[in-house]
Amino acid sequence: MASASDTLKNLSVKPEGRENVNLLMPKLQYRFRVGFTNFGIGSDAEGSVTLTRQIIDVARPQLQFAKITVPVYNSQIYLAGKHSWQPLQVNIRDDASGVVSKAVGAQLQRQLDFFEQASSASGADYKFAMNIDILDGGNGVKDPVILEQWELAGCYLEQANYNQLNYATSEAVQIALTVSYDNAVQTDGAGALIGVGGPGTIADSVSAPDQGTATG
Repeated sequence: MASASDTLKNLSVKPEGRENVNLLMPKLQYRFRVGFTNFGIGSDAEGSVTLTRQIIDVARPQLQFAKITVPVYNSQIYLAGKHSWQPLQVNIRDDASGVVSKAVGAQLQRQLDFFEQASSASGADYKFAMNIDILDGGNGVKDPVILEQWELAGCYLEQANYNQLNYATSEAVQIALTVSYDNAVQTDGAGALIGVGGPGTIADSVSAPDQGTATG
C-alpha cells in the first residue's frame, strides 16, 4: 500500500511544506467574458454590450469527427471523417428593462421575418460573431489578461428558450440560447494559435529543434 509520502510524490507535491514547483495554476471557471458582434440590430448596439454583462454561464466549443470504418482483411481500422462543431449554450439573465429580450428578439427577427414569414436572403444578413475569453486578474485598476480566446464565426441562434416562471422562487429569469456556428479558432492572449480552428497545424506554430547540417 502506497504511503502518504508516495502519494504526494506522485502528485508532484513535496511533503513537509517544502516548495512545490511542478503544479500548474489552473484556469478558473468564473474568470471569463463573452462578447457579441453584429448581434441583433446594429453591431455595437446597447443590447450587445448588455448581453455581455448579463451572461450567467457558457459552454466552450465542442468538436466532433465522424468515424469512418475501413474493413481490412479479418479486422477493421478507423479514420477521422468530416468534422462538425457542436452547438453550445449560453444562459443569460433577463433584465427588467427588457434590453436582453429586445436584443434576442431582434436577432431572431433577422433570421426570420415572423410577420411576413420571409427568410433572409443569405447568412450574411443575420449571422453574428462571438468570442469567449478566459481571463486572469482584472479586479483592480488594470484590465484583465486574456489567457485563452475562442473566436466563433458564422453564428446564429438555433434555439431561444425563454424558460419558466415560478411563484415559489425569487431567482432571476433566464434566457437560454443555443448557438450554432461555422468555425471556432482557439488562440492565446497574443492571438497565437494554441488549439483548433486555425490554418495549418499546431506543429507548424512550434519551432522544430535544430537538426544540424549533415556532413559526408
